Amino acid sequence: MHPFAYTRVSDIREAVNAGRQGGRYIAGGTTLVDLMRETVERPDSLVDISGLPLHEVTATERGGLRIGALVTMAEAAAHPKVRTLYPVVSQALELSASAQLRNMATIGGNIMQRTRCTYFRDVTAACNRREPGSGCAALEGVNRTHAILGTSDACVATHPSDAAVAFAALDARVHLLGPDGKRQVPFTDFLLRPGNTPQREQAIRQGELITAVEIPALPRPLKSGYLKVRDRQSYEFALTSAAVALHVRGGLIRAAKVAVGGVGTVPWKLPAVERHLIGERPSGALWAAAAEKAADGARPLQHNRFKVELLKRTVERQLRIVGGTK
Repeated sequence: MHPFAYTRVSDIREAVNAGRQGGRYIAGGTTLVDLMRETVERPDSLVDISGLPLHEVTATERGGLRIGALVTMAEAAAHPKVRTLYPVVSQALELSASAQLRNMATIGGNIMQRTRCTYFRDVTAACNRREPGSGCAALEGVNRTHAILGTSDACVATHPSDAAVAFAALDARVHLLGPDGKRQVPFTDFLLRPGNTPQREQAIRQGELITAVEIPALPRPLKSGYLKVRDRQSYEFALTSAAVALHVRGGLIRAAKVAVGGVGTVPWKLPAVERHLIGERPSGALWAAAAEKAADGARPLQHNRFKVELLKRTVERQLRIVGGTK
């Protein structure tokens, strides 16, 4: 680990000023500290923001939910409003990491976490995210767990967050505060596809601080849930996952929200699947037909071709679970 300066702040403006000067924000530290130990990350200065007043889950005036950036994953998953209004978020959080990590890791840190690609974390391997222009060892290497959607010739790493998949499905927004004031970014625009600049992973500016993630009010009744498929059932990242929310009224699907994880360089929204569902009556045949569109545009690699079919089956299964039909 390289030497670094450490500052603890208790005021949001103080934090932003420190961030503007190049300090890296840290709260739970469950990702950043690991990367520092492995010398993947070498910040000169850390700004401890764990004391900032961003620890609340509150209802919005329009009937949505705002989750403070420093709410821990465990707190968010257990919060009555999250569990009642958006069980897909609670389930995604509870299927993430270990209980110990969920008690430390924050919502803001979770969506900012970097890829678990083994080549990214191996400082001897070529990785354009870690060292732009060095290449991508995963393209010709062991790429079984890598992405099939949103990839580029520069990077094929998946985004690791389960909660981010649920937030993407629900059309959440990220609240930011920086030197230029407050702004909001749609969640699907906040996390960036690699393109030719894989080292730029979030649409966040120098010194900006995540203050909250806001889930908008959605039609009621709303049934939702999260399904995670992985090699083992404990402490493992997704091979595929699906976040689904359905609003059914009068026997017809009036609104559908679907996003998947484990297969994309970012949490991957499935608008074609959503369009296929809206206005239709729930049925097994509908779920199967909609799920066929889940892998549209996929570019599988040598070792992860199985993800194409697995993704379709994961989406179909979760549509059946949430939709309540066989």
